[in-house]
Amino acid sequence: MVVRRAEGRDGRGLTRLVRGSRAYQGRYAAMVEGYRVGPDYIEAHRVFVAVEAGGPDEGSSGAGRVLGFYALVVEAGELDLMFVADRAQGWGIGRMLVAHMKGEARRLGVERVRVVSHPPAEGFYRSVGARQVGVVPANPPVVMWDRPEFEFVVGESE
Repeated sequence: MVVRRAEGRDGRGLTRLVRGSRAYQGRYAAMVEGYRVGPDYIEAHRVFVAVEAGGPDEGSSGAGRVLGFYALVVEAGELDLMFVADRAQGWGIGRMLVAHMKGEARRLGVERVRVVSHPPAEGFYRSVGARQVGVVPANPPVVMWDRPEFEFVVGESE
C-alpha cells in the first residue's frame, strides 16, 4: 500500500468511492447523493489516496487501485472526508490514512484536527485515538441526525 497526493484526475474514482459507500446507504444516502470530489476540491485541500502498490491505477499512472482517501482542510484544522473502499474494509487502510493525516498535519503546524464523524464511523475514530469533544446537532434538510465531534491532538506535545 502506498499513500500519495491525489491528482485532479483521481476525482471521478474518489466520487464513486464516496457515493458507493455502504456506510451511506439507507437513511444516510441523501448525504452523498450528488456529492462530487472534483479537481477543484482536490486542488483546494490536502487530499491523499491509499493505492495498491504496483497495478494499474484508476485514473493515474504508476500505482494500483485507489482503496481509500482523506482530505485535510489545513486552515480549519479539520478532516473533511475519509473513505475506505467497501472491498478493502478491515485491511488497516483507515488506520494507515489516519497516521498519514496526523503526520501531514504535524508537518504543516496543525496541532489539532477536528472530525465531525458519520455516526457509523464513531467506533473507528475512537479506535484510532480520537477523543470525543462534542456533538454537532442535526441540520435539516441537509443532515437529519446528530453527529459526534472528535479531535485528534497531533502537535509536538502529543
